[in-house]
Amino acid sequence: MIRMLLLLSAGIPTLFAQLAPPNDAGVSIGHIHLMVTDPEAHKKLWTGLLGAEVTHAGTLEMLKLPGVFIIAGKARGPVAGSEGSAVPHFGFLVKSFSEMRAKLAAAGLPLTNENPTNRQVMAHFPDDILVEFTEDASLNMPVKFHHIHIGTPEGERGRDWYAKTFGARPGTRGTFLAAFVPGGEVDFRKADAPQAPTKGRALDHIGFEVKGLEAFVKKLQASGYTFDVSYREMAQLDNLKLAFLIDPDGVRIELTEGLAGR
Repeated sequence: MIRMLLLLSAGIPTLFAQLAPPNDAGVSIGHIHLMVTDPEAHKKLWTGLLGAEVTHAGTLEMLKLPGVFIIAGKARGPVAGSEGSAVPHFGFLVKSFSEMRAKLAAAGLPLTNENPTNRQVMAHFPDDILVEFTEDASLNMPVKFHHIHIGTPEGERGRDWYAKTFGARPGTRGTFLAAFVPGGEVDFRKADAPQAPTKGRALDHIGFEVKGLEAFVKKLQASGYTFDVSYREMAQLDNLKLAFLIDPDGVRIELTEGLAGR
């Protein structure tokens, strides 16, 4: 019986996979940090619709999905949504477009940019946070993180910056310039004018997990990078290491060491 259970469990895809192994620069996709009016409402949606697992780093609650953590913090007041900011949306791959669309609709989330041909739809989560879902029937799990989308007049500058800073592989996805990082990609959509910085909005910042973060930060500082929050270790967060910087388009980026393996 035990052997049979082990064989059965081996055939079940691990939904709550760890973050992707880092690239040669020590970097992988880490998290998306939301600052919202009702974190509990977001938690119910992410756990109920996408099967996110609740986990913690000390006092920090996180929602774990394949390839990424979603963090929903409490905003101090009203916040602007993701559209109109430098990160207008982020996206997931799903095994079934039809099933995900039905779940989103049943939850009462407004849907937009629906494309049945491409098996793709966007949903407005509370606080007007836009999330994209695209079918990939080859997935061995229901859902997996896919991309962060940046709106910018200077996509090539953005792609080059992510390649230089994080060792991302420059390339394209369809018509979009893209910077590929283990666990996902950063895509660049042409905007007619600079977009609003993300800091202080409902989608406040994105996150990369970095192996050897202290040395990584020192190297960037020696190269002339300025940090929004300097390197530090957070005892209340199980000694999670972190630092913040801002990219050329106003995207606030948190660098962490300690999320991988949770």
